Amino acid sequence: MKRILIGLIVAAVLGAGGWFGFNLYVQHRATAEVEAAFEQIRKQGGKASHGKVGFEFATRTLTIENINVEPAQPELANVKIAKVTAVGVRQADEAHFSADSIEVSGVEVAFTYTERAKLKANYKIPQIAARDFSGPTRAASATLSGSIIDMYRFMLAQYATVSASSIVVPTVAVTVDAGPGNAGSGDFVYSGLAVQNINRGKIETAKTDRITYTLDMTQPGKPAKMTGELSGLAAYDFDASAVTAALDPQGSSDDGFHRVYRRISANSYAVTMAPGVRVQIDNVAIDDIAIRPSKFRLAEIMTLMPADGSIPTPAQSRDMIEKVADLFDGFRIGKAEIGKQTVETPQGTARLNAVKYDQNEFALEGLDAPTPRGQIKVERFALRSFRMANLLRWTASLANPGQPPSLDRMLGLFSVLDGAEVKGVVAPYKTTKKLVTIDTLSVDWGQLIGSIPSKARVVAKLVTPIDPSDPRQLPLIAAGIDNLAIDLDLGAGWTEQSNSLVLEPATLDVGGIARAQLRVALGNVPREVFSADPAQLMSQSARIEAGTIELSVRDKGFVDSAVAQNARGRNVSRDAARQTLVDSVRAQRAEVAAANPEAGTAVDAIASFVETPGQTLVIKVTPRAKAPLMQLIQLLQTDPESALAQFRIEASTGL
Repeated sequence: MKRILIGLIVAAVLGAGGWFGFNLYVQHRATAEVEAAFEQIRKQGGKASHGKVGFEFATRTLTIENINVEPAQPELANVKIAKVTAVGVRQADEAHFSADSIEVSGVEVAFTYTERAKLKANYKIPQIAARDFSGPTRAASATLSGSIIDMYRFMLAQYATVSASSIVVPTVAVTVDAGPGNAGSGDFVYSGLAVQNINRGKIETAKTDRITYTLDMTQPGKPAKMTGELSGLAAYDFDASAVTAALDPQGSSDDGFHRVYRRISANSYAVTMAPGVRVQIDNVAIDDIAIRPSKFRLAEIMTLMPADGSIPTPAQSRDMIEKVADLFDGFRIGKAEIGKQTVETPQGTARLNAVKYDQNEFALEGLDAPTPRGQIKVERFALRSFRMANLLRWTASLANPGQPPSLDRMLGLFSVLDGAEVKGVVAPYKTTKKLVTIDTLSVDWGQLIGSIPSKARVVAKLVTPIDPSDPRQLPLIAAGIDNLAIDLDLGAGWTEQSNSLVLEPATLDVGGIARAQLRVALGNVPREVFSADPAQLMSQSARIEAGTIELSVRDKGFVDSAVAQNARGRNVSRDAARQTLVDSVRAQRAEVAAANPEAGTAVDAIASFVETPGQTLVIKVTPRAKAPLMQLIQLLQTDPESALAQFRIEASTGL
């Protein structure tokens, strides 16, 4: 028994000695591995040092203290770390390791950007905690040119090699120094940063509870500060693969759209830009952000900027705008919405309920803003099928110093969007206390032939006060009309199969006065007539043939207003004034009927229309044979009787 006990004691002593010896061996090896990684940085010309390295075998816990890395490439950041503790460390091979958890404390990152203007940024991160981490034992080397694009490429390359179930950073403090006398210096604080499910270039969720900042916006002789707070910023389902392809210096042939973010959102954003000026924004959400690597070429745009910071030449500006247009061709958003916004200024407070973008429609909703003449309200303003890339290209085409833009280039605006709409407008009328109200004002166009639309429509429904300073509107005031209610619906479209152009609908309703409807048809309208070249337009217009014209006018007070005005001007009774107007119309019958007997019936219908208020006058004019439009226009100027004889005329009135 005694021998057995002695044997156990000896075994325990030897085991303990072996354990401590093995622990020392493992710690020595861990130190060697860490040193080897740091040596890689030194071989590239940088500086790298560390303090104590420890490894506890039972829990496989690696600790490294006082890390200091200064890469040889000035584009990379200098990094200081007080301590790294990795628990459950495992090494699958020489190039990769994993850990159950990693705690990093006392992180400082210093970055200097010198591509165009010297800018320094210093990051202080008290603590970083990662769970289920896996990544390379050493950062991949990179050949950098000094551009910020290369820096992004390097960061994405490292990011694509790691995975973790979560990374939590309670606080990040950033100080930016733009240099003496330069605007842009400031302090940023990020609170509650949490990233979930990182998997080699993909992130499921990244959230920040709050971002606050103070920026120096000082201009020469104008000191200014801007402060802001962004809360609840979150990004979902990020995929870096498309961004990496777009930043490839060799370019990418990938012409398909790839989603980068499923959604980016924020709860609120507030910024104070000057004394008495504050902006508050609620609820921002952007869905389905995608890029096309073959078009989204940020590096190409950066190279177009003059290296010496000088103002680009007109040629450089056009080239730059074209590249930016390509960038927008390579960028797509499924849907975006910015919630309620408030802008407080010394002049008053402006409010906007929402800014929306969906299926290429850009809209503002619920505007209520002060103006020097009073408050203006807009229920909705929208641009239909708005294309930023086309707007940039159109702008670039106009930039030709010393030469006015051609008509064709001016018409290029039609390619930027397909229409615009404004609803529910209430605005001050000039300097009076009266209001203009617009129920609807809509303009649409499409079916472009070159730069010219072959289809268009205008819809307007509004009420405007009568202007007593306009002599032309005095008869309306005299008739007791204070406001004009206007309802307009005007459309025109060309049909290639029949080569016909029709003005329809064409309706104008002026409340309290009259309602008119017009339909005009033109035949043999060639495609070539839609040209910005005046010579081509005139030559092709000679082929156009006149078609049927139909006019319908409903009297809703216009006749009585004209009669009352005539009565006041001649100081006679209304009945006498009405009879005078009827007689003046009928006096033209003989002359008109001599040119075209059917025209006499039209004169009779007009006389009846004046004689009996509240009627509807209908006139229809149809060519007797093919009638070239340009010839008819010339004939109307030289021989109106002969021009009138070429048409069949139908006219009638009725209540």
